[in-house]
Amino acid sequence: MISYLATKKTDEKSYTGYFLAGRSLTAPVIAGSLLLTNLSTEQIVGLNGQAFSEGILVMAWETLAAIAMVVTALYLLPRYLKEGLTTVPQFLERRYDIGTKTITSGLFLTGYVVVLLPIVLYSGALAISTIFDIPTLLNVDKTTALWITVFSIGIIGSIYAIFGGLKAVAVSDTINAVGLLIGGSIIPVLGLMLVGDGNMVEGFTELWVANPDKFESMGSEDSSVPISTIFTGMMLVQLFYWGTNQAIIQRALGAKNLKEGQKGILLASFIKILGPVLVVLPGIIAFHLYGDSITNPDEAYPTLVRKVLPTSLIGFFAAVLFGAILSSFNSALNSSVTLFGVDIYKGYINKNASEKQIVKTGKVFGIILAVLSMFIAPLIANAPAGLFGYLQQVNGCYTIPILTIIIMGYLTKRIPAVAAKVAIILGAVVYLIYVILDNTVMKDTFPHFLHVQGVLFAINILIMIIIGKMYPRKEAFKIEYTNEVNITPWKYTIPVGIAICVIVILIYLTFR
Repeated sequence: MISYLATKKTDEKSYTGYFLAGRSLTAPVIAGSLLLTNLSTEQIVGLNGQAFSEGILVMAWETLAAIAMVVTALYLLPRYLKEGLTTVPQFLERRYDIGTKTITSGLFLTGYVVVLLPIVLYSGALAISTIFDIPTLLNVDKTTALWITVFSIGIIGSIYAIFGGLKAVAVSDTINAVGLLIGGSIIPVLGLMLVGDGNMVEGFTELWVANPDKFESMGSEDSSVPISTIFTGMMLVQLFYWGTNQAIIQRALGAKNLKEGQKGILLASFIKILGPVLVVLPGIIAFHLYGDSITNPDEAYPTLVRKVLPTSLIGFFAAVLFGAILSSFNSALNSSVTLFGVDIYKGYINKNASEKQIVKTGKVFGIILAVLSMFIAPLIANAPAGLFGYLQQVNGCYTIPILTIIIMGYLTKRIPAVAAKVAIILGAVVYLIYVILDNTVMKDTFPHFLHVQGVLFAINILIMIIIGKMYPRKEAFKIEYTNEVNITPWKYTIPVGIAICVIVILIYLTFR
């Protein structure tokens, strides 16, 4: 209802109204939407499960994101807004050519359709069904409960993602963000109080003293996040996700001006530093309390919730968790609609399409995509064990190649389109071969996948530079200001960004 009221004055039939919320988003809305788009059951359940097994070292996926967000606010966002971009691939068309844009849009859509949307639906439905015992509640078997939950999440998320546009998504995300911060914070607080017999401070002290190995941030080479990956692929993955991933950066592209966009991203980055309190600490608490009884690490968070949360708060927590799941689903779906409508339909199918036609066609595509995702998601239950880890690894097929051509597109002026096409296709194919071999005949013999991504990034850059020297563009690329929004930067962006980076470093020094 709140999302509906907030979008009544926005022209959802117009190009910028539907895809970019009429370029009206303010800092709090951008920050809330960024956080909720990112935070879902994959992080809440998955990272707490890893923390249960390995400890605080998995916080790298959360804490280091803050640095990538600072880079985005300082360097990438000013350039995006100066060009008046609706999608990241639009820049690639201007910098290289339409073929490069199409390949990139295709990779983005493939990643969303094959990996993100079904996984978000499945993991969310599994979490809801497990924590709140949906089979017993509805008196159905687990499979039926999974289908019911998947379609409930999918239908509700689709309604305001497809028919409300970006502003509806962003407003609802902001509301959910407040609920998630409150509800998510309750779990570690109650957990620490249980450990400390009612005293939260004593609980944390006991947790630290009894489990010192769980509070070491420097992961060994045998861990899921070796400390060395920070200097190879980890920061590249973070920069891709927060700076170039359409599902994320679209929130900042809808900013009313550069100041609001930068403030929104930096606010989100500061809150992101606190992320481990929600997605890492509960896993360590669960290990301390129930380590002997939990055999599957992914059951750590649901178990802690069932044990510490009063019955009176179950409904509130259900709503918060449901909101987090919806946010990731509808954000990815809205971005998929944007990519298809702007880059595929307008670019190839109907070049003379009006703004109304683009929006209408995008909505139809979104409905088809949502339905397909809802039918695919429950089938993941029959997949082999370890599928989630495998799919996370597969994401590198498009993250590193796309990041390479975007970074080189801004840092250089004469590298031609052919260099970008070679880099993106070669990078995707080589990495896919690595993933297949690493999970079959060469299992456990290759370096960590983040190291491999770092090496491929360097190779892709070298290839582009060589091709650029051999076949340079005739005219140097120049960013043109479209006057879509005011691009006067926020005067505190640099000092606040530096402060955030210093805090991240201090955290690592504290838990080294």
